[in-house]
Amino acid sequence: MNDLPPTTAPHPQMAALGGRLPAGENVVGTLEVDLDARGRFAQGLIALTNSRLMAWEPTDGAWTEFPLATGQHLKLSDHGGLAFMELFDSRQRLARWRFTLACNPAAVRFVDAFEREVQRLEGRVAPVADDEGEEADFDFGDAGAPPSTWVLLRLWRFAKPYHGQLLLGFALMLGATGATLVAPYLTMPLMDKVLIPFQNGQAIDPHLVMLLLSGLLGAALFSWALGWAKTYLLALVSERIAADLRTATFEHLLGLSLEYFGNKRTGDLMARIGSETDRISVFLSLHALDFITDVLMLGMTAIILFSIHPGLALATLVPLPFIAWLIHLVRDRLRTGFEKIDRVWGEITNVLADTIPGIRVVKAFAQEKREASRFKEANAKNLHVNDRLNRTWSLFTPTVGLLTEMGLLVVWGIGIWLIAHQSITVGVLTAFLAYIGRFYARLDSMSRIVSVTQKAAAGAKRIFDILDHVSNVPDPVNPQPFENVAGAISMQGVNFRYGSRSVIRSLNLDIHPGEMVGLVGHSGSGKSTLVNLICRFYDVTEGAIKVDGMDLRRIKVADYRRHIGLVLQEPFLFFGTIAENIAYGKPDATRDEIVAAARAAHAHEFILRLPHGYDSLVGERGQGLSGGERQRISIARALLIDPAILILDEATSAVDTETEKEIQRALDNLVKGRTTIAIAHRLSTLRKADRLVVMDRGEIVELGPHDELIAQQGHYWRLWEAQARRVDAEAGEDAGLLVVAPNPSAHTENA
Repeated sequence: MNDLPPTTAPHPQMAALGGRLPAGENVVGTLEVDLDARGRFAQGLIALTNSRLMAWEPTDGAWTEFPLATGQHLKLSDHGGLAFMELFDSRQRLARWRFTLACNPAAVRFVDAFEREVQRLEGRVAPVADDEGEEADFDFGDAGAPPSTWVLLRLWRFAKPYHGQLLLGFALMLGATGATLVAPYLTMPLMDKVLIPFQNGQAIDPHLVMLLLSGLLGAALFSWALGWAKTYLLALVSERIAADLRTATFEHLLGLSLEYFGNKRTGDLMARIGSETDRISVFLSLHALDFITDVLMLGMTAIILFSIHPGLALATLVPLPFIAWLIHLVRDRLRTGFEKIDRVWGEITNVLADTIPGIRVVKAFAQEKREASRFKEANAKNLHVNDRLNRTWSLFTPTVGLLTEMGLLVVWGIGIWLIAHQSITVGVLTAFLAYIGRFYARLDSMSRIVSVTQKAAAGAKRIFDILDHVSNVPDPVNPQPFENVAGAISMQGVNFRYGSRSVIRSLNLDIHPGEMVGLVGHSGSGKSTLVNLICRFYDVTEGAIKVDGMDLRRIKVADYRRHIGLVLQEPFLFFGTIAENIAYGKPDATRDEIVAAARAAHAHEFILRLPHGYDSLVGERGQGLSGGERQRISIARALLIDPAILILDEATSAVDTETEKEIQRALDNLVKGRTTIAIAHRLSTLRKADRLVVMDRGEIVELGPHDELIAQQGHYWRLWEAQARRVDAEAGEDAGLLVVAPNPSAHTENA
């Protein structure tokens, strides 16, 4: 396994790696990472052998080794444009490496190789790459089993509401197909009763000629009318099926938990909902229609051929077994190939989804060439996968054509022999050849449909991968009503794990309405995780979180979150007007309510200075506004819904001191009369708290008011001193605050 692109020079430590291996130990895979342990750009190397995992760290220039053992696993994750790979055993995390997303595809392949080696140790059979040995060159994410054509039948639940239109379309298709078969049948009397007698000296009967030609014209017009009607009707139905599929997929996606989105790339999800549903729509409106028409045409033509002459009909069917064998031979290659193409295309979309929204960062660091190189590499993968598939398809199509031509020659030979022995007439052979031409044309068309059918099957599988995924935060079967929220929060024996890593351990905490509680701790102590659990973005692994005495898992998710206001460290604004962004949580809010919320958030003045005031357009993700302005709009958005529970995720950490004062005044209005949960950037914002909860490694280590904890000179005191002296900036930046205040009804007057 070689994870390096062909144009990349070998890592300098490759030679040293070979010298460290004893006889009998072989390198299974390598991964180059481009960041060191501190997150600085540097070239590191991770190597996997058949007995251990070895890593060379550029910071200290030393090798670290981890013997392979059962129960080990590698976990990949990404956040904020960085990717992480962690090595775990059954008890703990052993190592962690970081790198940019450019290395992620190679990392996925490295993890797959690691899993195969662990499976070998455990005595399980590892999957084998395809016969061309090129499977490892590409990252296909959660590819799983190859898509089966039968997955297309699952689209029936989306087609069921339109069964009446589909039945009518089928009837029109049946009539149009039958009408197209009239013309070859009328060639028999034209040849035997008009043209051949005329060559033998007999006069042409004009009435018979007009009758036969009128029949040909009528059949053509009838076939055209029915063909137009069924094509238009079924195209309308297929577009609606695809639209329903697209809507259902997006709605289901919105209902999934944050854990699902943490393991997916935006570009890939966009490709699934966009291009995959489009492909299914084209298949349903064009190719599925053609396939059914072909089947009807083949069936009807076969019946007519056997009615004309069974012997010639049998000769016509000679190529069928060979074509069926070819289709079976290439079908598996096509269906897996098209899914690979879909996933490589998703990788291209991922590059676009990463680069275009982050174009400011790209230009700021002059990384245009690097991003262009990423796109070029993904595009090259797409080209390579398509080339592999085209090698198969380019051989299949001409071979089918050759077989049908050979079948036609057989019919010609047998037909001439039968005419010579006066078993059939020239007219019969002429009609037979006309039918055979249509029969073989439809046979060739059906063979070509194998390609588009497998494309649609691959797309449908990727769609149903989303639809089949069950949220890790499900709604209860019998939800309890949740109204008149006071804001009391109780955490009882709460435990939470990310995979095999324990983040929150045996946490017990009661917060009373009206109480202000600060949550403090180093980075990784569990503050953000606790906030995510309170929001029910994740469910606790053990224990329970209760609000007003009711377990969150017994409340409908949407009903609970209507009582939560969220102000993030990096506020997200949607493309639209200022007013629309403020009213996002309450779309039916009046202009007076929007203005009142903006005034309370200290945003009214700067909004009026914008060219169109509240109707000014906000660029994508709030482009055109400063960080403080975006933050105040997000505060106004939270104020407008008047939540019982408020969450502030380091709402003032990314602004200057003057802007922080403005935001702090807005927050003072926001927190009055409601439960507020915040993660603050500066410990000084905690001085108003009634109690502080100090966390370390997912556990509460100190609890009490600010002055009392300072006097104890424990964990909190060390955090406070470190920030006050600016000795440990990282500790200060990662401090957090959990604030709880009383019933939201008191806020109404302030708003």
